[in-house]
Amino acid sequence: MSSEALRAAMVYRFLLKAVKKHIGKDEAKKHFKDYVAQEFQKSCSISDPTSVQEKIKLARDYTFLLNSVHHHKDLLFSYNIAVDRSDEVKRILGKSAASVGLQLPEVYQP
Repeated sequence: MSSEALRAAMVYRFLLKAVKKHIGKDEAKKHFKDYVAQEFQKSCSISDPTSVQEKIKLARDYTFLLNSVHHHKDLLFSYNIAVDRSDEVKRILGKSAASVGLQLPEVYQP
């Protein structure tokens, strides 16, 4: 396997991971993953090395965009004090407690 093919496979794997993580794995959103797979299969028939490198760069840039937008959204959510974050805090505390083998008590609501 040539270094170019190895790089393309690595970029393809990272792009599919980003699509699954940030867009979702639902059946309704499956067309995103299918589109990525279809574009990479179309690129296999391209013989021009510069065109192949451009496609790989585009895929790498799109992966970076997906990860960055998701990270930016998380940052905006964490900095926004006007949003009720009690559910997020409860989830984080639950994860922390579970990591040491404990459970948070259920809050009594009359």
